[in-house]
Amino acid sequence: MNKKYILFDLDGTLTDTAEGITKSVQYALEAQGIKEENLDNLTCYIGPPLDESFQKFHGMTKEQAWEAVEKYRERYKDTGIYETSVIDGMIVLETLKAAGKTLALATCKPEPFALKILEHFNLSKYFTVACGSNLDGTRKYKNEIIEEVFTRLNRLEGNGELTEAVLDE
Repeated sequence: MNKKYILFDLDGTLTDTAEGITKSVQYALEAQGIKEENLDNLTCYIGPPLDESFQKFHGMTKEQAWEAVEKYRERYKDTGIYETSVIDGMIVLETLKAAGKTLALATCKPEPFALKILEHFNLSKYFTVACGSNLDGTRKYKNEIIEEVFTRLNRLEGNGELTEAVLDE
């Protein structure tokens, strides 16, 4: 079966965001009185929802975790977001698009940040849909994000069967 839709993640797939994420986590931890000099110790924060990671890895309460998330975003939105690089080999996006594939981004990174990164690196032109988590902590799990990607694709292409057909495979 020839697949028309191809979904990509952002962090670690299209871009190397480790520096920006770990330095922003370090900044957030410092605001909570926690010193962490070794950024390698903070790579565990790449991927999972930040609020849950602050609770799991540093024993914060929910309230403290959300305060840390706000501090993280304070640094990330203006500085950390640009401490990113495109992973070599992303010419594949151009090749897939030219082959008639519909590309979509499904990332747990907050959507406004993901869109900003795509624009900054001139990658948005390859994606029909780009979906990320919400800043308010909703739609933060990958399955929710993928479901939203297919909802948006359905809206754009008028195919009411796409979501069920693809998610059930």
